[in-house]
Amino acid sequence: MAVPELLATHVVDEKYAGVTYHIQGELVPVLQVEMAQTGIYFEHHVLLWKDPAVNVGIKALKGAFKRMISGMPIFMTQAAGPGRIALSRDGPGHIMALHLQAGQSVDVREHQFIAASDSVDFTFRRVQGVANMLFSGTGFFIDTFSTQQQEGIVWLHGYGNIFEITLGAGEQIDIEPGGWIYKDPGVTMETKMQKLSTGFFASGGQMVWNRFTGPGRLALQSMYMPLEFGGE
Repeated sequence: MAVPELLATHVVDEKYAGVTYHIQGELVPVLQVEMAQTGIYFEHHVLLWKDPAVNVGIKALKGAFKRMISGMPIFMTQAAGPGRIALSRDGPGHIMALHLQAGQSVDVREHQFIAASDSVDFTFRRVQGVANMLFSGTGFFIDTFSTQQQEGIVWLHGYGNIFEITLGAGEQIDIEPGGWIYKDPGVTMETKMQKLSTGFFASGGQMVWNRFTGPGRLALQSMYMPLEFGGE
């Protein structure tokens, strides 16, 4: 099986899904998007700067009441050009882009999302099980971004650096519950718990991880952010 590989940290003049974007900065990176006919939406607190000609407004979310109960954002901000806009999360890390072809989707941990093009649809689901509630940090909800008739783009933020691996059918990898960022829908996830009953931890400690089974892409972040710091 292959090992996770570091994704690019610097992108300039990348064109996709009707926008041109740039990712720059090594410690707290900035995403700059040039918009013409295609707009984007994003979490309201990540806006850094914009051209005066760029209009911003509110994008309502489906299932807003459930999101409110979970303590998560219940609205997104939309931006329309022509013009430029820059976004940045208030924390060290790595910004990357997922290019989605028409009809493609991706599952993302909550609080990793920065922005998406208007052609991308958004839904979410709750990860059931007490182990996920206690040990998965901000991974209690999984956001799904998908496209229908048009291609689209999703930008994500990872703490530390982002690494990606492509699993073959039946291939597996165990990841610390706070470490994974996104996966293809074909990659399944289950929570594993192992009791530590010998040696130094003979008092009854335990380890918890998420086991992922291919086929498909899977990404992880090198810096784990616990719930108290990751819950924007």
